[in-house]
Amino acid sequence: MKFVKALLSLLVLLLFVGGAALGGGWLWFQNEITKAGPSTQEHVFVVEPGETLSSVAVRLEQEGIVSDDRLIRLKARLDGTELAIKTGEFILEPQASIASVMDVLIEGKSVLHKITLPEGRTTAQLLKIIEADPILTGAMPETEVPEGSLLPDTYLFQRGTTRMQLVERVQKAQSAVLEELWAGRAEDLPVASPEDAVILASIVEKETGVSGERAKIAGLFVTRLKRGMRLESDPTIIYGISKGEPLYNKRGQRRTLYRSEIDRKTDWNTYQIDGLPKTPICNPGREAIAAVLNPDETGHIFFVADGKGGHLFAKTLAEHNRNVAAYRKYEREEIQRERAGE
Repeated sequence: MKFVKALLSLLVLLLFVGGAALGGGWLWFQNEITKAGPSTQEHVFVVEPGETLSSVAVRLEQEGIVSDDRLIRLKARLDGTELAIKTGEFILEPQASIASVMDVLIEGKSVLHKITLPEGRTTAQLLKIIEADPILTGAMPETEVPEGSLLPDTYLFQRGTTRMQLVERVQKAQSAVLEELWAGRAEDLPVASPEDAVILASIVEKETGVSGERAKIAGLFVTRLKRGMRLESDPTIIYGISKGEPLYNKRGQRRTLYRSEIDRKTDWNTYQIDGLPKTPICNPGREAIAAVLNPDETGHIFFVADGKGGHLFAKTLAEHNRNVAAYRKYEREEIQRERAGE
């Protein structure tokens, strides 16, 4: 074994000195870097930021992916690719040759991880998701991330991406979407700026999780604003009380709003203030922003939950009162069905 290692070292030295002129040695070298490697299984291999080729080569041998790290270093020296390997996480196939391993580390696509930031969450809630991700690295931003400045979506990222880089990317995505949608907005909207559009979209986002309703609810709120009516949105009350966190009673159960909370004036309570709240109340998705900038013109000014995940809409108070009565009846029937099933 020592003799084989010594011979290999000599051949490597001769290749460094003589290059391609040593025909037999060159053919041997080409065979060594293109033959199947020793690994019998797929490997996930990570190249850390700032890691040198020598360090990578040593680890490849230690993990049983290549037979001799010196061949990798020699190939890189001859190819001029010593500084060409990428940072990232790569999939290396079973029995990958040295040449194919180098191709993957230089030209291949690294493994992508994903993180999902749901619509309708506050900035604090989304930042907690980012902070808890086990693949992202580094600290969270030290400066305050404004409410409504993040675009909810699913994002793909490479290992080594920092939390600050992801936050910046999500903010840039929101800015890009807002710029695109603002340019194609409808005329005569009661929103004076893209920032106002995000505020109204955040209310629409919190009011419904049904995609097909967003444009209807946006149209309803736009109509109310045009008529000088208050928005009277319950989620704006909750944001003024708890910054969007659910409200609980003393038994730890989620509860509805108290009359005193509806009557309490805050910078967000749209039962008590005219126009839009001071800031967004969550981070709206692309659909909610698009709905606000191109709302349905239905003439509806009232809506109430239908008990099935959607809403009942009305143009008049009388019609609205009938819808409320229908919802109350539905609630009573549901309670009776639950009791009958106990």
